[in-house]
Amino acid sequence: MTETKKSEWNSNFAFMMAMIGSAVGLGNIWRFPNVLYSNGGGSFMIPYIVSLFLLGISFVLVEYAVGFKFKRSLARILFAVNKKLEPVAWFILLIVFLIATYYVCVVGWDLIYIFLSLTKAWGSNPDLFFANNVLQATDSISGIFTIVPMVFVSVFAIWFMAWFIIKRDLNDGIGNVSKVLLPVLCLIVVGIVAFSLTLPGASTGYTQIFTPDWSALTNLDVWLAAFGQIIFSLSLGMAIAMTYASYLPEGSKLVDNAIIVAFSNSGFEVFNSIGTFSILGFMALTTGIPFNDLVTEGTGLAFVVFPQVFNIMGDVAYIIGPLFFICILFAGITSLIALLEGVCYSISEKFLIERKKTATAVCIVGFLISILFTTSAGSTILGVFDAYLNNFALLFAILLECIIFGWIYKFDDLIETLNNNSTIKVGKTWKTVIKYILPICIAGLWIQGVLSTISTVDSLSATIMLILTVVLIVVPIIFAKLPAINEHYYDA
Repeated sequence: MTETKKSEWNSNFAFMMAMIGSAVGLGNIWRFPNVLYSNGGGSFMIPYIVSLFLLGISFVLVEYAVGFKFKRSLARILFAVNKKLEPVAWFILLIVFLIATYYVCVVGWDLIYIFLSLTKAWGSNPDLFFANNVLQATDSISGIFTIVPMVFVSVFAIWFMAWFIIKRDLNDGIGNVSKVLLPVLCLIVVGIVAFSLTLPGASTGYTQIFTPDWSALTNLDVWLAAFGQIIFSLSLGMAIAMTYASYLPEGSKLVDNAIIVAFSNSGFEVFNSIGTFSILGFMALTTGIPFNDLVTEGTGLAFVVFPQVFNIMGDVAYIIGPLFFICILFAGITSLIALLEGVCYSISEKFLIERKKTATAVCIVGFLISILFTTSAGSTILGVFDAYLNNFALLFAILLECIIFGWIYKFDDLIETLNNNSTIKVGKTWKTVIKYILPICIAGLWIQGVLSTISTVDSLSATIMLILTVVLIVVPIIFAKLPAINEHYYDA
């Protein structure tokens, strides 16, 4: 059997919307405000901007150049670089797939809150409501045998949405959805930020962004936090940019596109933070709760703090509340389909399975794994997955990619690929960053992540992490050893 004609973006706009949509996700909306506030406020923007150029744009350029040059899936690209590297590709893809399985669950929680926000059904104690009514959470491992119906249904709905999008042709599915959801998402965010600035106490919040703590600049942890935020926010090392760039037609301006995507993503999260801080400033003024007690990340901000805000906001919350959770839904879906696309592409290309069948199989397996997170013990297990996969596995994968493309592959070929049609050119400085500076920074983050993960390990977490480690070793080797159905798969 021979491979079919490769898909291509029908416009650069579709590619840009898909790339920005993949980057704009939960990390922009609920992670960035906490990272910004807890790492020096306004002064954090200095290491953040340095990280954006040094790590964000530099690594995105690597992924763009590799994807565009080879126009293949990640698995086939690494096999072409060195046939012994194919297991590394499946290792990276498996990490991405496992991240998707719990990412779906968080987006599913948000779907529930869209409906809850219509009536403020969380009541006067959103914290207790989220833990007891939505998650029905328990710390006991026995909770794994108790499925929470509402979460189960919402997770199924998100998987169905993802399947419905990625099973379609590239432009009819991901392209069209990104071109609609991303602009709508941006319009909603602009509306929320504009409204938030009119709230009493808003200045108490947004001035945090412009009030620097200069002593933070001498703190290594602040710089590591900036690097970590860029990795998380731009979805670096997940083969997303590589996969999307492989669909670009000849003549594309790779460097120009990479810079636009990186700045659009960062601009979105900084702008969104103005709204978030303004709303939290309003709550601090209204309730007397100290501002620093309100700024948190993740589920605490989205499903506890903001519902508390909506409770004291009055009738306007019946509009702002649903819009806020719709923002998270749209950002989550565009990021989720990006996570799944690289996995589907590699499987489809190696085994010559048509797109619809690959998407169906990947989504079914993903949903079956996600059921684990719809149980009463699901939120606990999700926390372990997130800590292990992000702090340990993903950072290690990015480090491997830096070494492979910086030292094993002929790096100068990537420079030529990037400069061919781009208005902005790259050269020796970029090469130095990728070969020397970036690996050192990533290694520092990885060590910090490992120490952070180990310091919080209990017996349950250790068991889950051990299982994940075995899976991340065994499954990639199996996929690499399986013979390709595509007769051109092993071509140079």
